[in-house]
Amino acid sequence: MGAAMNPPNITEAQAPHNRRRGRWQLLLIVAMVIGPMILATGMYKLQFWVPESRSYHGELIGNGQSRADIGVQADETRWQILVTAPKGCSEDCQQLVYLARQIQISLGRDASRASHALAAAQPLDADYQAKLQREYPQLQRYPLDLATFTKGTSDQGAPLLWIVDPHGNLVLRYDARVNGKDLLNDLRHLLKLSNIG
Repeated sequence: MGAAMNPPNITEAQAPHNRRRGRWQLLLIVAMVIGPMILATGMYKLQFWVPESRSYHGELIGNGQSRADIGVQADETRWQILVTAPKGCSEDCQQLVYLARQIQISLGRDASRASHALAAAQPLDADYQAKLQREYPQLQRYPLDLATFTKGTSDQGAPLLWIVDPHGNLVLRYDARVNGKDLLNDLRHLLKLSNIG
């Protein structure tokens, strides 16, 4: 009788199938990790699938503009409540500066994560300057480059209040009619979501 035939080795037959299956699993894992990042970047850059409902009260700045794009050069690395005054700091501007300080104080234990600032295109009135030095010791002051501000915003003359993230990106914008409670809620929400600054 001839030699008995050996049955084919099952593990050798399954090896190519297992290798293919392993590759598909690896590709699936990579797609699950990288896919959401690509989708989120696309949604941000191309503004698609952005939900219509919103939980903030200011105007969302979703175009990647930075503080420098509106004519303010600063190296603040905390969240910032920034008031811009392209045409002097009149009553509306002064009210926003006061509000910015009050909002920062109202953050309580998170107050150290934020600062308040004024960027003015023109020299301040002497009385108001003295008041700021006396009553606003922590207010940061910057010059506002009017040409850059005019190019970077649609509101040419009105004072505005901005929330700026620790990287210098503009997040929300408010005009002089802003409700202080709404602004405080927006900033608290951003600080809660953020692990920077």
